[in-house]
Amino acid sequence: MQIGGRVVFGAPRATSILFSRRIPTLRSFSSLCSSPSSFTEHISFMKEVAATEPPRHLPHLLRLLKTRGDAIISPEAKQGLIPLVVPLAKNSSDAVIALLRWPTAPLGMEMPVVEVHKHGVWLLAKTVDQFIHRILVEEDAKKPTEGNDNLFHAATDAGQNLYTKGDFAKSQISDLEVYLLKKVGLFPDVLERKVMRHFEKGDHVSALVTGEFYTKKEHFPGFARPFVFNAEVLLKVGRKLEAKDAARGALKSPWWTLGCRYQEVAQIAEWDDEQIEYIKERVTEAGRQEDLNKGKDPTQIALDEAAFLLDLASVEGTWDDYLERIAACYEEAGLHDIARFVEYRD
Repeated sequence: MQIGGRVVFGAPRATSILFSRRIPTLRSFSSLCSSPSSFTEHISFMKEVAATEPPRHLPHLLRLLKTRGDAIISPEAKQGLIPLVVPLAKNSSDAVIALLRWPTAPLGMEMPVVEVHKHGVWLLAKTVDQFIHRILVEEDAKKPTEGNDNLFHAATDAGQNLYTKGDFAKSQISDLEVYLLKKVGLFPDVLERKVMRHFEKGDHVSALVTGEFYTKKEHFPGFARPFVFNAEVLLKVGRKLEAKDAARGALKSPWWTLGCRYQEVAQIAEWDDEQIEYIKERVTEAGRQEDLNKGKDPTQIALDEAAFLLDLASVEGTWDDYLERIAACYEEAGLHDIARFVEYRD
């Protein structure tokens, strides 16, 4: 079936809702944004469009990002991005830093900070506070001639509550990344570098242990990346069968959390396109009817379909092509605020 000249898999649902729904706009908020340093636009967007309470220290993070040289961008700048994010800034690599607005958040990951890529997101920190803490520690660890005291001023009271300048030196921990893991929290990039350093030293046992530690469910719930990396570690030491199982396990989580292209993980899993074809079948009317015949709850069917559509969009990064169908699924599941947020475009 075609909608607007685009082929979709199966008949669209809740089309009357889609065409009658009025998408919110932030035009009325512009008068509130008289002070650039207040970042009122982002706060208003979180409340009025993302329909959630913004993290307490979000303004502090935005000031911090601006001070370190990142370009603050409008939260409305969602075109071409995975529709579950609230854009905050662009870093020196031109990657978008954003907050992830889960439809149904895993415990402890209610509003993580992520870096947005074409095929999904990379987790930067579980919370805004954790990200602020890390930035301040990394700044404090620099040589005096390289440091930027303005970052501590930008963080103001939030920074003082999270980290006191000089604590890194006082800790007598010489390795910055060890300090981060012990005193700040777990971060995917830090753990992955730790594994690679073990390999560089020829310590395969420690590399395997750390890779396994990375995958513990309580560390990064909802994210597939730890399992992808563990599959790569297992492959590196010649444990091909275990690597295949780990990769297949990773593909049970949202594909947009893989931290890489779907095809890279599917190759380790020794799958061609069968998983993609399976998901395409699940989001057809025939697939939906099959679930209904099995007695599956219609709300859960709609939520599953939204998740499947996000997976499909992540394969080629064609997010905007799926917005209407994803929004319709959330609408049908009763998540009206999420539906409006997903479909929002400036």
